[in-house]
Amino acid sequence: MLTGILAIVLLFLNTVILIGPMLLVALFKLVLPGVAAKRVCSATVMWIAESWAEICKGIFALLTPTQWDIRGVEALRKDTSYLVVSNHQSWVDIPALLQTFNRKTPYFKFFLKKELIWVPFLGLAFWALDYPFMKRYSKAFLQKNPALKGKDLEITRRACEKFQGIPVTVVNFLEGTRFTAAKHAAQQSPYRNLLKPKAGGVAFVLAALGDNLDALLDVTVVYPEGETKGFWDLLSGKVERVIVDVRTCRLEPRLWRSDYQEDPVFREEIQQWVSELWQQKDARIDSIRREFHATQ
Repeated sequence: MLTGILAIVLLFLNTVILIGPMLLVALFKLVLPGVAAKRVCSATVMWIAESWAEICKGIFALLTPTQWDIRGVEALRKDTSYLVVSNHQSWVDIPALLQTFNRKTPYFKFFLKKELIWVPFLGLAFWALDYPFMKRYSKAFLQKNPALKGKDLEITRRACEKFQGIPVTVVNFLEGTRFTAAKHAAQQSPYRNLLKPKAGGVAFVLAALGDNLDALLDVTVVYPEGETKGFWDLLSGKVERVIVDVRTCRLEPRLWRSDYQEDPVFREEIQQWVSELWQQKDARIDSIRREFHATQ
């Protein structure tokens, strides 16, 4: 309990101390003229965010016994653009990604709903970090408003224009939610360790950013003891080991050559690609757990 409380206090202080300078630089970025000045501000914000992440890592190392077993990151570079796809089981996955990628790749970004830009302080921080804000229309909405077809992708592409010519890491949790046994049963998921992936989300990212991405990082996060622990468990020292397996794969241009919503052949191809990716990940989780238990 005391360890968890101390960790929360230190993480909170780290956030409060560094968010001030970040927001100040963000305001400069908002008012300064010229692309060069805005890029300097963006780079400064990224440095602050990476420093925040490094201090968080230091807090975890100081206070918790968690062993971060990270594999496959030796060849990662900060001058290359990546699409990260990962399974999602717990809020501990976010610190796991920080442990894995901070200062090894460009600071990672998530696609966010456009409405989040209006959240006080956080919206400005997301904007300062160049998180892409997207607008997604449902099929039902588009059927009622056919003139808006393709507008959501156009808006997101414009939001991603700032990434042209600069390295970026975009993270996508294909399952769309955290894994639980109840969700797994309700979905009747064909995978032993995973929920069904949503191909539409990754197709949307590829359509918006495909030409700007150099490689796919297929990330598999495994809690080898079996039971998935929560963020409080991590802070209070109850997560013994987290294994993060990273596979670097080539991204083929065929993956963004057409319109996912309007082209049924292309949609089936993307769904097949995602399904194969998830089958391999499912088998990898079993293999990693067997390997872990064999050494205990």
